Amino acid sequence: MVSYFNEDCSFDFKGKRRITSRWLKEVALNEGRTLGQINIIFCSDPYLLEVNRKYLQHNYYTDIITFDYCEGNVLSGDLFISVDCVRANAEDFETGFENELNRVIVHGLLHLIGYDDHCDEDIAMMRTKENQYLLTRENL
Repeated sequence: MVSYFNEDCSFDFKGKRRITSRWLKEVALNEGRTLGQINIIFCSDPYLLEVNRKYLQHNYYTDIITFDYCEGNVLSGDLFISVDCVRANAEDFETGFENELNRVIVHGLLHLIGYDDHCDEDIAMMRTKENQYLLTRENL
């Protein structure tokens, strides 16, 4: 089940129940997992910076922080997403806001599956998977 929340921002994610929840279930199944409880928390840059400082001891802005509560093959976790950062990235990468938001969401789910992005090889694999699953979302 996917639940959506807002912290320190007002953001209405249209189509979240109909498309995103179903899409994330398909991503999980394709990776040999099942979808447990996924909480997507939309927030501001300052809010996510504070989460980054408090829980990860990082003093920088980011677009997403993923907290993993997975058990076995069941994916569960919290995806904190900065709407401010996603907007800025959409402009920087010259893509639509919705596309960038979906990329960040699937990026968080891929972290729960076990993909990482700390070295060039891992980053390339993560981007390949993101692109693959963005294409499958378009076909829903």
